[in-house]
Amino acid sequence: MTFANTATEIQESEIFSAHKGGKICIETTAELNDPHSLAVAYTPGVAAVSQAIAAQPALAERYTWASRLVAVVTDGTAVLGLGDVGPAAALPVMEGKAVLLKRLGGVDAIPLVLDTTDNDEIIETLVRLRPSYGAVSLEDVAAPRCFELERRLVEALDCPVMHDDQHGTAIAVLAALRGACAVVERPLQDRRVVVSGAGAAGLACARILLAAGVSDVTVLDSRGIINRGRPDMNTAKTEVAERTNPRSLSGGLAEAIRGADVFVGLSSSQVPEHLIAAMAPDGIVLALSNPHPEIAPHVAARHVAVVGTGGSDFPNQVINMLASPGMYRGALDAGARRITEHMKLAAAQAIAEVAAGDLSADRIVPHSLDSRVMPAVANAVARAAIEDSTRSLVSRSAAFSKAEQRYDHTTSEHEG
Repeated sequence: MTFANTATEIQESEIFSAHKGGKICIETTAELNDPHSLAVAYTPGVAAVSQAIAAQPALAERYTWASRLVAVVTDGTAVLGLGDVGPAAALPVMEGKAVLLKRLGGVDAIPLVLDTTDNDEIIETLVRLRPSYGAVSLEDVAAPRCFELERRLVEALDCPVMHDDQHGTAIAVLAALRGACAVVERPLQDRRVVVSGAGAAGLACARILLAAGVSDVTVLDSRGIINRGRPDMNTAKTEVAERTNPRSLSGGLAEAIRGADVFVGLSSSQVPEHLIAAMAPDGIVLALSNPHPEIAPHVAARHVAVVGTGGSDFPNQVINMLASPGMYRGALDAGARRITEHMKLAAAQAIAEVAAGDLSADRIVPHSLDSRVMPAVANAVARAAIEDSTRSLVSRSAAFSKAEQRYDHTTSEHEG
């Protein structure tokens, strides 16, 4: 069996050979070449560090790897292109994500595949493991359960948590649309956007586009346009319906895409050529489904100005790998406790700025292996995290001052 790749064909034997024994291992930073170095790194020397951490738990961030370790977590229910394959079959994919975080972001990561699809059990497991890691990357958890799982983990853990399928993809899409709109010389905020697919990535894309100031976003699921009048939607879709579809459209893709400026494909549904032809002039198509895009790029290019996909075998590969290594690097460097909307927007802007120096219809985002991407994203995210922290402190200080004033006023009245 062979698999198509950008420049060649990959033999199945080569793939299995590369995965033999797994793709990651632990490398040590401590020297263990004589009795003295052993005594320093392990017993009896390590006792001093353990005692110090016991007295001041915050020292664990400095003297262990937990503060720079990302737990890559999945239950294997929605593995890209494969679906529900279970935790064991998902492990090679999680190993791959750990390799990407290390190679591209300098972030240590460890895959954790959990043999449960119960959100309560997953949350309990990660809460109990919290002293061992500094951030959580949720991967390949099926929608709509993934929305509740991420929300509850954010509440339960005092560290960055991000469902990469949602937010990494959304950040990359926003960056790509900034680049594409610059190419066609049209402002993003004025574009009419259609998002096909209302799973984890599709809903996250809709949210980040709204946060970026795009006012006309229409989202579709397998039953058609999401609108306020539909009774058959889950909570996540209902929330997005309240903020999208300002034209109050109903029906399917034909009704949504007619005259639209941007099409973002995040479903497995194939799109007929005549629907792309019905888009507005200077249109933009991001057909991001893998391994088969919603429409062949060369076909879409007959009718629109810019085409992007999720695959490496065409120009403009729009994937979460552009975002996630820098997101975690920046969040960990800044000591962030949350991944905020501000940090996501900063990451998208940083990716767009890397591409800005050499924009074209075939290059709306930098290549994911471009060495400039990770540090640019990490720096932007760290700055945004620090700004968020500063605003939070100022807000708390202001609230405290108001409380003091109320207390002083009440006390004065009582004494009077």
